[in-house]
Amino acid sequence: MYLKVTDVQPKPDYILLLTYANAEKKQFDVKPYLDRGIFKALKDPNFFSTVRPCFDSVQWANKADIDPETPYEDSIKVN
Repeated sequence: MYLKVTDVQPKPDYILLLTYANAEKKQFDVKPYLDRGIFKALKDPNFFSTVRPCFDSVQWANKADIDPETPYEDSIKVN
């Protein structure tokens, strides 16, 4: 199960701070994706910061996005 991302904040070291519809906050590490296809552009910190909520997940300016289940399941809960 996953919830809708309502807010996303890019953090140093290619981390996203995600806020979900239930107010739950999680940190998602994007580094494992940075050598794959469209995600290579995210190595530029300025481009990485173009992330925004989109549909139930997140998307960058180049239309790169991540399946909503992945960041929800593969992230660390933040208090």
